[in-house]
Amino acid sequence: MSLAEREEADLRQAIEMSLQEQSSCPKKKHEVIVVDSDSSTTDGEAPAMDVAHRTKTPETEPAPNLPMMGILGLDRKAMEQERLARKRKASTSPPPVRKSAKFSETTLEKPTSSASMRQIDAPTKIVPSFHFSKLPYANGAVKKTWALGHPRDNDIKLEEVLQKDDLVLAVLSSFQWDVEWLFRKINTKTTQLVFVMQADDDDVKAEYRNETATMPNVRLCFPSMEGQVNCMHSKLMLLSYPTHLRIVVPTANLVPYDWGETGIMENTVFLVDLPRLLPKSTTSASPKMTNFGEDLIHFLGAMDLEQSIIDSMRHFDFSATIDLAFVHTIGGANTSDGPSWRRTGYCGLGRAISQLGLATEDALNIDYITSSVGSLNTEFLTTLYLAAQGDQGIAVYNWRTTPASKLSKLVDRNMQAAQQTAQKQIAAGFRIYFPSLETVQASTGGPNNGGTICFQSKWWNAPTFPRNLLRDCKSRREGMLMHNKIMYVYPTSTSRDPAPSHSAESNSWAYIGSANCSESAWGRLAKDRQTKKPKLNCRNWECGVIVPFRKAAAMAAGHRDSFTVPKTDEDGEAHFVKDGKAKIKTQTTTSGLKAFEKVMPVPIQYPGKKYGNDDKPWFYTE
Repeated sequence: MSLAEREEADLRQAIEMSLQEQSSCPKKKHEVIVVDSDSSTTDGEAPAMDVAHRTKTPETEPAPNLPMMGILGLDRKAMEQERLARKRKASTSPPPVRKSAKFSETTLEKPTSSASMRQIDAPTKIVPSFHFSKLPYANGAVKKTWALGHPRDNDIKLEEVLQKDDLVLAVLSSFQWDVEWLFRKINTKTTQLVFVMQADDDDVKAEYRNETATMPNVRLCFPSMEGQVNCMHSKLMLLSYPTHLRIVVPTANLVPYDWGETGIMENTVFLVDLPRLLPKSTTSASPKMTNFGEDLIHFLGAMDLEQSIIDSMRHFDFSATIDLAFVHTIGGANTSDGPSWRRTGYCGLGRAISQLGLATEDALNIDYITSSVGSLNTEFLTTLYLAAQGDQGIAVYNWRTTPASKLSKLVDRNMQAAQQTAQKQIAAGFRIYFPSLETVQASTGGPNNGGTICFQSKWWNAPTFPRNLLRDCKSRREGMLMHNKIMYVYPTSTSRDPAPSHSAESNSWAYIGSANCSESAWGRLAKDRQTKKPKLNCRNWECGVIVPFRKAAAMAAGHRDSFTVPKTDEDGEAHFVKDGKAKIKTQTTTSGLKAFEKVMPVPIQYPGKKYGNDDKPWFYTE
């Protein structure tokens, strides 16, 4: 049994225990959605979504002190029991519509007048040439989620993300949902909604479709959950307005506690606004699509989002993302014959780092804030570390799959030396931030609200677990717990600062997204038994963004293009320059995370306390 399979089996058992403790139709045809359309569709109806890829699902983030609820407020455990009962009866009739009490209280307002989905599809006024400088997040931004009871400081509320008065279409992807709460944040009279969510099988999909059958402005998308796929964990928003497209990558689910409304949990949000392109008839050659845009489009296609939405991505100006990367994990077996294994998981991470010019052979520091820790071992951490240096998965794959009989003594010695070097660098510079039992007990919400922070004693006690890398994760906002998934990566130097020189600054970056520190989130590259070629096995769907330090410095100063860094001056300061003027300067004597603080949120107290012999991590099932 592989590492990921053992991890899944343990997780299934833990979730079932948690649930026990916590508990005292044909597809409809619909019309095509076009994100950028300024006129209604002409053919009236289009075929329903074709779910080409299918899959199954246990979950990695049970809601705190609540039964497992589906997107529409359905009790997923009860649904599963009902599904099994229907199978025992061998009934071939479609399941009856079952409204949950929670969802039945929600009032979803129908479109004004006699507006159909076709009319909601098109905003009343399109401003295709809206200048990017007028957009709120034209340069991109990284912000903390707002938190009840704490001062506002570079944070954002969900209402401020959505800006519902002008919102035409919202494509929303999440692992956990509170739809009743979400509908209060959106003008359901005028906004189209596409929910991208996890559904384990056709019965669950039918339940969800029946729940939304009377809602003409709500559609559903179900990414594949076949075979080895375990969890649709990605968090993504595509928000269409008359003037622009807003891309949002949060670490938060669509539930109130993740957006700070209870003051117990915090997250982080990346967002960028992209203006509409001018119509072809009135403009010269359109800007070339960036790597960020191409990888986003690739991910949307893999999720089976409607093709009309995917096509409309190319009608926006992605220039602001040229120095950014969109990285993802596509659930399932990614081979050279299907979605390329090089484009996703940790292989895709290494590819993105190389494309951004961030690849390096230098030793790295990695500070990884995670809300879930898997069954970690040296091999997985080595693959992730090398990907952060720009390796696309081949190094560890070759170490693992090349027979010793085919290696010369020199090659064998070189491979062993490379492994030893990487492992030494990991021991010196890789830190994983996860809260201790003491930290959770002392938090505002206490242990009853730590259910989405996942770790198990079985993994912690394994002889292969790298205990020396774990640090206690404490928020800088007193009493708050974290659901963040952030990596801060910077080269090792005497000062451990990402900006003491041009070389160090150019190789520093941060990841913000849904991927926790686990093999399930990043994948495992193996040799396909039939083709003998590489195959990346991914158990989760994930997505995130890479923000280079130089880009973050520009965003913090309100500029679109990345800064450059000249030589350090006599005072020991590195000056970020734009248009001949110094905008930001960082002391070369500060630590790496302190330098990051100047350009984006760093929510943790650092350096985090190492776990001692008497310290115990938070185990959510114990």
